[in-house]
Amino acid sequence: MSLPLTDQEKYWPSIAEKTDAVQEQINQQFDLDPADIAIHAPSLRGRKLTAAVAFVAGTGFTLLGYDQGVMSSLITGNQFEATFPEVVVEASHPNHATLQSFTIAIYEVGCLFGALSNLWVGDKLGRRRTIALGGTIMMIGAILQTTAFSFAHLIFARIFTGCGTGLITSTVPTYHAELSPSAKRGRMIMMEGTLIVAGVAIAFFVNWSSAQWRVPISLQLVFEIIVVICIGFLPESPRWLVKHGRNAEAMAVISAMEDKPPSDPEVQRTYYGIREAVAVETSTTGQGSLRELITGGRSQNFRRTVIAVVCQMMQQLTGINLVTYYATILFQRLGLSDVNARITAAANGTEYFLASFIAYYAIDYVGRRQLMLIGAIGQSIVMLLLAILGYINNGPAQIVSVVLLFGFNTFFAIGWLGMAWLYCAELAGLRTRAQANALSTASNWTFNFVVVMVVGPSFNNISWRTYIVFAALNAAIVPVVYFFFPETGGRSLEDLDVVFALAHTAGEDPVKVSLRKDIPLAGSREADEILGVSTGVQYHQATKPSTSFSLSSETRIPV
Repeated sequence: MSLPLTDQEKYWPSIAEKTDAVQEQINQQFDLDPADIAIHAPSLRGRKLTAAVAFVAGTGFTLLGYDQGVMSSLITGNQFEATFPEVVVEASHPNHATLQSFTIAIYEVGCLFGALSNLWVGDKLGRRRTIALGGTIMMIGAILQTTAFSFAHLIFARIFTGCGTGLITSTVPTYHAELSPSAKRGRMIMMEGTLIVAGVAIAFFVNWSSAQWRVPISLQLVFEIIVVICIGFLPESPRWLVKHGRNAEAMAVISAMEDKPPSDPEVQRTYYGIREAVAVETSTTGQGSLRELITGGRSQNFRRTVIAVVCQMMQQLTGINLVTYYATILFQRLGLSDVNARITAAANGTEYFLASFIAYYAIDYVGRRQLMLIGAIGQSIVMLLLAILGYINNGPAQIVSVVLLFGFNTFFAIGWLGMAWLYCAELAGLRTRAQANALSTASNWTFNFVVVMVVGPSFNNISWRTYIVFAALNAAIVPVVYFFFPETGGRSLEDLDVVFALAHTAGEDPVKVSLRKDIPLAGSREADEILGVSTGVQYHQATKPSTSFSLSSETRIPV
């Protein structure tokens, strides 16, 4: 009795068993040898591969959330203050409020350097090796923080750790987006936002325990080790592989992603769409360089880069880290004792985590733009109410303020938590994706640093009026999103190239074009014409249409 075939054996029978027709089809269409494709077949396929990528990406962002939340409570702990008296805020040392903010915010400076370094190393190393490098740097940084006995040692360790975080946060969303089917991409990357909050909540609960401050800081090593080890078992992004001429390997990864053989029309359309994106950008810009970020034309790279940078900037200007980093301090300002403030901060983190599931389920039904608008409007209203209650400043007003801080987290979780990471990863073209995400992530960390540095002294000087500033900033976000942010949902990453190219050639607003339902799919003859690609091939209707095809879409098959 013969043994049942494994999943891989079903799709990769021996070359001798392949029909001459299938071999000839793949060779003729793409100049690929099925034997080379089979050699590079990933060990995981379909849902298993999607789940594995989501696990590693999610662990990376859980680590980010844990790092953001862990210092929030530790910085006011008795043991931490005994080791680092520079962070103790008292009347005799008013400048310590700035040092306290500096201790938290200096981490963002390291993140900024790490993100900017991805401008040069990201495309050279590839997505996987960049993530592994970032995780390794974070492991060393965690050890340095845990062993710190002086303020200077702690500051250096936080900068060093931040460099690794910057590499990971500017790479993981791109890697995850490039390895996710378009129908599931929104949910998959929104889950990263959920896991950021999971990390924050874990940090709050760990800090609430009686563990000495070195233990909570050292626990991040668990997440870092998982990321560094597991990324080695996952395939490289097919977009990066095609960009670097490793086409057979890219075809193997796409086949595994779709859980279909290389001869399947949908697999071939996805592969050709990526080849198409590389061809059109190479034909217009030549060899890749940072100058591509400021080009216009059909690619609209400059517009797309600016939107991504502004998106990440606005995520931080919402004021979320006023709550994330200063949660315990804010609740103490509202009259809670140290213990009760820590308990409330932990509850706040838990509610934040649960609220993020709203966006997870809504993202592919409501759309990116609508959720961002809902979040910004809600956040602006909450901040305005906090300012009014801060002015009143009595017992009942303080109780309502505590509830409103929970409400702010809810609106942010719905509209901006995972959205900024998802939107920026989707928006950029293939040739500039690594660089654009490096700049947008650098923007995130820059304004993260600014907000964290300003909030502490701001509350000391203008108190409740700080909330008015953030109410105005959130209100300003609404028209920016409405008039300038195209919708990216429901399309492949290559389809967005068609959207921007069509808007440019037709002289239309990219936002309005992105909302149309009649945009040709990447890989079709109509898309080639819009992108200005001349392939010299004939087109035939796909023999196995997918629900994602429009009725007029055609798959290229050279004859």
